[in-house]
Amino acid sequence: MSRKISLLILNNSLILLHINHCRFILIFMNKILLIITFFIAGINGQEFSIARIHYNGGGDWYSNPSSLPNLINFVSKNTSIVISPNEFRVRLDDSEIFDHSFLYLTGHGNIRFNENEIINLRKFLLNGGFLHADDNYGMDESFRREMKKVFPDKNWVELSNKHEIYNSYFILSNGLPKIHEHDGKRPQGLGLFENKKLIAFYSYESDLGDGWEDEEVHNNPNEVRLKALRMGTNIIWYSLVR
Repeated sequence: MSRKISLLILNNSLILLHINHCRFILIFMNKILLIITFFIAGINGQEFSIARIHYNGGGDWYSNPSSLPNLINFVSKNTSIVISPNEFRVRLDDSEIFDHSFLYLTGHGNIRFNENEIINLRKFLLNGGFLHADDNYGMDESFRREMKKVFPDKNWVELSNKHEIYNSYFILSNGLPKIHEHDGKRPQGLGLFENKKLIAFYSYESDLGDGWEDEEVHNNPNEVRLKALRMGTNIIWYSLVR
């Protein structure tokens, strides 16, 4: 009897080992395919670009001014992504948003989308675009309210630490890192899905942008800044391989 139990435990362990092995092979192959894609894109003069959303409502959409330039520089130096060195700024009711595949939104205060912005953002996300919203403390209530107008039938879902976005390039076993403490709440990575595909990622109670900023702005330790930059890289990489 004990021998059968031992064999069962051994078989289960081998199955788990095989699953983990296959998972890491899949991640590796995704990286290889993406590297080839970026190489071809570079030859053709195509660049990945990030566009910051200039929204209405009174919130400081422009906060953390050094964050995106530093993230872009980190991605350029540490991955094969052919990325534009420029941080673009767009309004959602402008057709220019469709010149990009990745939108970024942050701030501390109120956010307000008009009807044209709601329609455009919905169209952008349902046609292959990706949104990363980073809670800079103070925007949560208005952001959730406005996104409910964009997708009335969708709810934010917390992603487990095993979700691919945390392991798409760098391995972040503990999930979304805590960068800046505000009120003792744990960080949460939240997602909106369309047909099981992640189309928007909301980093809540983490404040990644603070970790991307110039070191002297918040005096974050190097290891904290590195976690933030690696997470930002993972988000960008995942948006391209999903």
